[in-house]
This record gives sequence, C-alpha cells and structure tokens, in this order.
Amino acid sequence: MLLSGKKGLIVGVANKRSIAWAIAQACQDNGARLAFSYQNERLGENVKELTAELSGALNFQMDVTDDAQVKTGFEFLEKEFGQLDFLVHAVAYAPRQALEGDFVSTSREDFRVALDVSAYSLPVLAHAAKPLMKEGGSIVTLSYLGAERVMPNYNVMGVAKAALESSVRYLASDLGQLGIRVNALSAGPIKTLASSGIGGFSTILDHHRSKAPLRKLVELEEVADGALFLLCPMGRGVTGQTIYVDGGYNIMAI
Repeated sequence: MLLSGKKGLIVGVANKRSIAWAIAQACQDNGARLAFSYQNERLGENVKELTAELSGALNFQMDVTDDAQVKTGFEFLEKEFGQLDFLVHAVAYAPRQALEGDFVSTSREDFRVALDVSAYSLPVLAHAAKPLMKEGGSIVTLSYLGAERVMPNYNVMGVAKAALESSVRYLASDLGQLGIRVNALSAGPIKTLASSGIGGFSTILDHHRSKAPLRKLVELEEVADGALFLLCPMGRGVTGQTIYVDGGYNIMAI
C-alpha cells in the first residue's frame, strides 16, 4: 500500500486501454483516493463508467485549455480533498493532419494547438496544484522517445513532447523547494486511442519488438509500475527526470 492515505488527480483517461487508466488502477490498488478530470461530457461518460466501482473516486469536467475550468476544477478538489499529494498529467493532442505527411508543412494553428494541449497544460496544472500540495507531492507526465529522435509521422507531437520534457526540468527547479517533484515517464509504443492517430503505427510496434533489448512490447502494467515508483515515497529522491519504460529501446542506435 505505497500510497495509503494519499490523494491524487488523474488527468487524461480516455478508455480502459489508456496508460492513464493503468496508472490509476495501480494507484488505487496501493491505497490512494483518486479524482479524475475529463475534457467534455462525451469523454466523461467513459471516465464515469470506469470509475464507478472505485471507492471514493471523484469525477469532474476540466478542459486544460480553459483557464476558468482549471480554476474551478481545483477549487472543487480543494473543497473535496483538502489537499493533493500527486498529479498524473496524461494529456496530449495534435490535429490529425499534423500527424500526416512531413513536419515542414505543419500549419501555425496546428502547431499552436499541439503545444498548448500537450505541453503548456503541464505548467498550467502544476501551478493550480501547487497550493494544494501543502506537504509536498509528485507530478508525473507522459512522454515518448519522439521528443528526442525523429519518429515516423510523429511530427509536431515530437516537438510538443520535447517542450514537455523541458518543462519538467524547469518545473522541478521551481517546485523542488516546496517538496514537489516533477518527472516524465517515457513509455514504449502501446496501442492506445492516442497512438491510433499515428500513421504506420503497426510498423513502429514491429520494429520496437524486434530491436528493443528485451525483444518485446511494453505492457500497460509495466508503465503503471514505473509511474507508481515516481508517485510514491520510493521515488522521493528523483525529480526533473525522464524515466524510460520501453524495454531499453532508447539505448539502441537502430
């Protein structure tokens, strides 16, 4: 029960195959009480169905691109929880056309949307969470190897993830004196709703399986365990880092 008595917010659950949901289950199994936010009512239906059997779970709408909704959401959390011990940021989005063709053709608007949703939302949520993390806390976001290497059809999302990982380091520096740790978890490719928008994703999966040192794809539970380490006291000395849970693929030159 590594998170016994702790309270956390999970942002970005889409369905039962979401990495965020796997992390939520690991947190729940280790004694945490959880709150879940969703962008709109359509996504909210999935979240409410998934969390219906979780003891003490809270659900509320919060579009991370709307400052008013973020303010209202954290006011609700403060009222219900009193304080917050951890935050899981699992939000990323780029328009489909930005994940097709070449990066050089990315429109200004698609670039803005991808960076706003996928990167800027982290400091927005960290700023809102800071007053609630009265006894310190842990913030974990989700990244991908495309932040530092060119991945086919990842395009502007790779640039957004690079900005996200840089944000992790700056936030870790800002918040460390308050006992708040900030880290990124870089998972190997997994079939999720988000990855379905990346062209040729099945080829990426096959390549990863054949080249990663462990010669297998990463499982949701493995990523969730990595997040659990960063969220619980076992990771208390780690901040500002990007931790890879990808079967070692990131060390390979091919």
